[in-house]
Amino acid sequence: MFSPDGRLYQVEYASKIVSQGTMGVACKYADGIIFGADKKIASRLLLPESVEKMFIVDDHIIAVSAGLVGDARRVVGIARQKAQENRMYYEEAVQIENLVKDISNINQVFTQYGGMRPFGVSFIFGGIDNTGKRLFETEPSGALAEYHAIAIGKNKNKAMDLFEKEWKENMSRDGAVRLLLKALEQGLDEKEKLDPKRLQFMYIDSARKFTPVSQDELRAYFAKKE
Repeated sequence: MFSPDGRLYQVEYASKIVSQGTMGVACKYADGIIFGADKKIASRLLLPESVEKMFIVDDHIIAVSAGLVGDARRVVGIARQKAQENRMYYEEAVQIENLVKDISNINQVFTQYGGMRPFGVSFIFGGIDNTGKRLFETEPSGALAEYHAIAIGKNKNKAMDLFEKEWKENMSRDGAVRLLLKALEQGLDEKEKLDPKRLQFMYIDSARKFTPVSQDELRAYFAKKE
């Protein structure tokens, strides 16, 4: 229900949850798109790889979440199902824009009907299809927008300010990784430092194949910074 002053409190509460989640980032570079995620590890007993923040939706589409992990898994499950249905019905990979619009429509439905609550998660959806490099943000409200570089989660506005100043269309993959590392630092609490062990990076290039950035590679970037 709308409040008398025209607000949807449940949607605003869902967005508040997203703003408390660890940051996810992505940007286009000369030959593809690179994605990064900070997986905050609350205990040294926790295995970092068990924390889900980045999801393969289809061979050419990846999603990065910020917000409730359970809600993220549910939405990703829907996205994977729609991607597979497209392959079965049309014998071709789903267009990224079409899939993102379907997911955003589902998000919107959950803001409108009684007995439902909005999904407390935002996503970066991105990849390469026959229309080129595509990078979208979806929000709990059902809103979506396409970007060259995007951040979601805690302190996203600081990361977006950084992208406005430093992102360049034809930057190298190395340059894109360094930029995303700088953006992820914007999501940290005071006196907190980035740890390669809790970071996950992956990229897709013109070969349309997702490739993870190894821990050794990430540590090398940190060594260069120091």
